Amino acid sequence: MPSTISISMNKKPIYDIRIENDFESLSEALKDLGYEGKRAAIVTDSTVGPLYADEICNKIKDVFSEVFVCIFDAGEANKNMDTVVKLLKQFTEHKMNRKDLVIALGGGVVGDTAGFCAAIYMRGIDVVQVPTTLLSQVDSSVGGKTGVDLDAYKNMVGAFKMPKLVYINTATLASLDARQFYSGMGEVMKYGLIMDASFYEWIISKMYEIHDRDASVMEEMIAHCCSCKQRIVERDPLEQGDRALLNFGHTIGHAIEKAKNFELLHGECVALGCVAAAFISFKRGKLSAEEYYEIRDMFVPFKLPISIDNIDPEEIIRLTRSDKKAMDNGIKFILLKRVGKAYIDTSVTEEEMLEGIREIEYREDNE
Repeated sequence: MPSTISISMNKKPIYDIRIENDFESLSEALKDLGYEGKRAAIVTDSTVGPLYADEICNKIKDVFSEVFVCIFDAGEANKNMDTVVKLLKQFTEHKMNRKDLVIALGGGVVGDTAGFCAAIYMRGIDVVQVPTTLLSQVDSSVGGKTGVDLDAYKNMVGAFKMPKLVYINTATLASLDARQFYSGMGEVMKYGLIMDASFYEWIISKMYEIHDRDASVMEEMIAHCCSCKQRIVERDPLEQGDRALLNFGHTIGHAIEKAKNFELLHGECVALGCVAAAFISFKRGKLSAEEYYEIRDMFVPFKLPISIDNIDPEEIIRLTRSDKKAMDNGIKFILLKRVGKAYIDTSVTEEEMLEGIREIEYREDNE
């Protein structure tokens, strides 16, 4: 059954996450938000646009005075300021103003890029997120983080821009190839590991239904991930404290993404980063050997990597220093006390990180 999760700040509702199995309710939702007679720019990419842009246009054309589509080439390589400038020029050409709307239709790259454009165009116009990948539905579309990469530095330019609505159509998961689908499971597993051991066990128990993309299980899984993120974002919307816990696996994961020139998907790199962080937690005595190996090995059934070849551990360390999570007194690293309980640590040394990276380097006995 469709469900709605409300995000509030200081006890004041600011937007809803609507989980549906089609796009039928999108038009009414946009009417309810007061967009009748306004302009709407649907920002999407060359993969998602051909699949859903026409359908969305037809669903919402009666709401707006004008609906137009802005398409950029798919892929992390195009999540940059050049794309931002091209999109902003299209907004200007269509005479968009501060009362108009940007609709981000696609995965994390689209959501981050379109959201950032909305944050800076005319000092800010509204954005609605319509995520179409598992990763964007469970993570990147929720919470208001937007941004683009600067050269090889991931998400180095960005802004917090809360959406007016997150509209999730779970039926879009059927169009994902297997690799994109399982990439999203890297973020799903993260939620269980950092804050909800019972959810982690649920994921394992529903493994076969997840492989089959069972509709009811998908909806339950997505809703639970959104609820997890809701709780953290409401406590810490601007990442001054606990929201950093959501970066579990991301410090080393982001560095691997850059080192491999974004050949690996984000969720695949997060999985590798989670394994390295769990290993550091194990070496610090927080996790038992049994717990560490169980965490490591549970990524495998979800087609996620637990080792990687052709990396230079020293280069990975260098790249972590340029990550936006780096601070003057060290890197804000997320470790595990146990499954379901993470904590922030700024004392992780480069030697410990090197040990964690070497643990995920490919070797015959690491498979």
